[in-house]
Amino acid sequence: MKEKLLHTPEGVRDIYNSECKRKSAVEKRIHHILELYGYQDIETPTFEFFDIFNSDTGTVSSVEMFKFFDRNNNTLVLRPDMTPSIARSVAKYYSACEFPLRLSYRGNTFLNNRSYQGKLTEKTEMGAELINDDSPEADAEGIIMMIDCFLAAGLTDFRIDIGQAEFYKGIMDALEASEEVKEQIHEYIENKNALGMEILLSDLSMKDCYRNILLEYNDLYGDVTMLEKAKKLTINPRCQAAIARLEEVYEVLKLYGYEKYVSFDLGMVNHFDYYTGIIFRGYTYGTGDAIGKGGRYDNLLAQFGKEASASGFTILIDDVLSALSRQNISISLKEYAYSLLLYKSEDRQNAIPLVVKLRDAGVRTELVSMTEGKTLEEYLAFGKNQGAEGILYLDGENVTVYDMASGEQETKTLQELREEY
Repeated sequence: MKEKLLHTPEGVRDIYNSECKRKSAVEKRIHHILELYGYQDIETPTFEFFDIFNSDTGTVSSVEMFKFFDRNNNTLVLRPDMTPSIARSVAKYYSACEFPLRLSYRGNTFLNNRSYQGKLTEKTEMGAELINDDSPEADAEGIIMMIDCFLAAGLTDFRIDIGQAEFYKGIMDALEASEEVKEQIHEYIENKNALGMEILLSDLSMKDCYRNILLEYNDLYGDVTMLEKAKKLTINPRCQAAIARLEEVYEVLKLYGYEKYVSFDLGMVNHFDYYTGIIFRGYTYGTGDAIGKGGRYDNLLAQFGKEASASGFTILIDDVLSALSRQNISISLKEYAYSLLLYKSEDRQNAIPLVVKLRDAGVRTELVSMTEGKTLEEYLAFGKNQGAEGILYLDGENVTVYDMASGEQETKTLQELREEY
């Protein structure tokens, strides 16, 4: 029984020691980028009422949620997605705000996806939401910030694919087909199944312009020149407006010099139905899926009582860390380096004033009382394994300072060390 208690449930895991430090380092770098753009932190509960994430909201399906009940028999869920929670909070606390509102967050999300082998059910996400701004510049800002976040994390080889929900919806709304057929088309587009699409359309009656664009959907991917091809495939006003919006966003990206990081994919469709305009995903090698996702969702806040445009993105921290590891990109942990001060019980009266002085000087210092039966060498090995940059060994009136990086050591008197700080 005790052995079983040492293990975590399927889909979750412990993060500790150097991995936890690397995760914290990446989170700090990404958070710094969000701060540079003027985004302010917001925290929402880990669990919410089920209705926050119901089918009307357009988030994940009910079977993918972890559900439970409170004492009043209300159905609660561990949040599967951060955006509806942020939307609810904005509708409650910023209902009268009409100016651009920039919010950032860090939190864990939970998806009951046990059928997907190797997938975590709990993931850490960091992201940002821009409320009350429906401009192309706002669309571009999310993409630009995602690029800056990836660069800050240490990634260099990545791309951002940009799509348009309005382009897809313009075609679907114009098609005279059953919902069942439209769902099949959606599946073929999402899975890039050109053969399946061809077989399906061969038995359907529809205008040639829509048949042609559906047959070529898998080819609507590439650099900005692809948008010209897409414009020639349809005269649908909604589709044309969607492409024009992408071109405006691209012009903003060029001003930042970030056009080299992006591609366009009009075949991008999303599981989250709340997206209403631009959608984008970040990819790098070493991972099986996107490590960042975002887009515009102008109708979501209205479901919580506030009419407001909105756009945002989220970065999957665990997947970023996995990519960094597989690409052999090191993460500097110098900011997490600290010192150990080792002492024997008879030297406590000297050790405590010394550690107080070191901490007052800004030196992160762990105070360790040495026990009988363990050697100095064992404590040195322990400190190195914990990531200590330096280890101080207090022995009476002398202090031996060990530099764990170089392996060098130096002995000073207690008074000399006090005078240094």
